[in-house]
Amino acid sequence: MRKLIVTEFVTLDGVMEAPGGEPTHPHAGWVFDFMSDEQEAYKLKETMDAESLLLGRVTYEGFSKAWPKMKGEFADKMNAMPKHVASTTLSGELEWSNSTVLEGNVADAVAKLKAGDGGPILVAGGLRVFPETEAKTIFKLGGSQAFASGVIVQIYHPG
Repeated sequence: MRKLIVTEFVTLDGVMEAPGGEPTHPHAGWVFDFMSDEQEAYKLKETMDAESLLLGRVTYEGFSKAWPKMKGEFADKMNAMPKHVASTTLSGELEWSNSTVLEGNVADAVAKLKAGDGGPILVAGGLRVFPETEAKTIFKLGGSQAFASGVIVQIYHPG
């Protein structure tokens, strides 16, 4: 079974929106105020270890405008890897290389991706990591890493 890795930039007050400079937030680009070489190396490794991306429509639209214009190892990986897009409004051929829209129910489509062969699926983007659910979701801290900038990476596994 493939791993599903959810990776998010989150501020202490819970903001996930517009870390990279999107025009939807008054403090867009906030993640770059704290980025270090060490953190960039961490994100590069995370991306290089992944086999594919899982994105929602809004994140896909932002990424598909930005990444094809970028250069370097990170951009090459982002542009080359398969991208699975959860959307009820996008259809047909998507412009960003190796991008396809998930068919049918999103939960079923993701379960099918996870059950298939291959490496980790990296989930990026979102205003909220988990939607409202009636069931309690339990996670255990699997590890953490602090950077000199004050940024902390926390890794959680299903409990």
